[in-house]
Amino acid sequence: MKRIGLILITGLLAPAAAAGQNTTIEALVKQLADEIIGYRHQIHENPELGNREFETAALVASHLESLGIEIQTGAAHTGVVGILRGGRPGPVIAVRADMDALPVTEDTPFPFKSLVRTEYLGQNVGVMHACGHDIHTSVQMGVASILASMRDEIPGTIKFIFQPAEEGPPPGEEGGAELMVAEGVLANPRPVAVFGLHTFAEMAVGTVGYTSGPALAAVDHFRIDIKGKQAHGAAPHLSVDPVVMASQVIMALQTIRSRNLHPLQPSVITVGIVRGGTRFNIIPDEVYLEGTVRTYDPDVRDTIERRMAEILDGITRAGGGTFELDYERGTPATINNVALTEQMVPTLQRVFGEENVIELEPTMGGEDFAYFANEVPGFFFRLGMVAPGTTSGGHHTPTFLADDASVTHGMRAMATVLIDFMEQWVENAGR
Repeated sequence: MKRIGLILITGLLAPAAAAGQNTTIEALVKQLADEIIGYRHQIHENPELGNREFETAALVASHLESLGIEIQTGAAHTGVVGILRGGRPGPVIAVRADMDALPVTEDTPFPFKSLVRTEYLGQNVGVMHACGHDIHTSVQMGVASILASMRDEIPGTIKFIFQPAEEGPPPGEEGGAELMVAEGVLANPRPVAVFGLHTFAEMAVGTVGYTSGPALAAVDHFRIDIKGKQAHGAAPHLSVDPVVMASQVIMALQTIRSRNLHPLQPSVITVGIVRGGTRFNIIPDEVYLEGTVRTYDPDVRDTIERRMAEILDGITRAGGGTFELDYERGTPATINNVALTEQMVPTLQRVFGEENVIELEPTMGGEDFAYFANEVPGFFFRLGMVAPGTTSGGHHTPTFLADDASVTHGMRAMATVLIDFMEQWVENAGR
């Protein structure tokens, strides 16, 4: 037996107990499937951006109240927290789902596809659940229904965290997991472990994936203003050309990855926005760049930020211009607790079959589940979502296509993971 923090690592549940538990959860999943998939359709058809998840939060709160679960609303603006106290003594654990959608115009064949439009950063945009948060929210609503039905048998307390603004709050606002943690969502009662899942557009329905240790990257955001001197396009000698300087900066930033960092340390530097100029024959006085940096190692993060400033300084000095760099450190890396991962993977294998549980490489995508997992040991796994014979666009695209069957698979997986963890904890406590 290994002790990691407050987590006691043990073997599998006894076969008879596991079989009985599987039967109960499976029966409840089948009984609840139509209702919970109906919630998925409702959430998908009515998506809301970060810190604006009013209807989604009201739906979640109403559902939890109908189950007799204690609720708190208004956490981090629109978050909902439910507490289910089991009939047997045991640990406190938490499970988290994110509720927000994205400014993407949907292009799917779903009869319940979103037609919602709203204002975002001064633009009229479509709104879509293009990252699967409708799946995550409905799965967690289903898990709450399952476990509320098993309340008397549950050894411990489960805290259901429905989080807003995982994709980031609007500019100038606070939000997401960071704000929830700052507001004390993990206190009173404090969980000993936190669990979460995320759909994965590269995996088939009926499969799940996991990564032990580093799983998702830290996400930083940079904004750069390169300033020169405006002139006629036919008289470049009278200008200080920010377009040329910006071009040199974009290329030079890639030498950080190729020449300043250890080749086995993962990182990404991406310029996603280049904006400047008003007319074909005018050299502008300013060019704006914006992008993201993804890392796992704090020293790599420090090096990239330092080298970006040095490169900008050198290129703009040589070109006769100036620069302003706003480098914003965002979500930290999501690190799955290794011992907790080892403990829970056999549960997933029991539910899905060993051949359908896939160990995944770390990704450079980010997840603010990291804020929870930095406070207490966390396990975050990926849920297959692509139906046979179909394809899905990638995450954050108009053709992102998550199948309804992923809802019931997610319910089955997460309910079993939570119960297994609690039963194993109690079993160890009695030894």
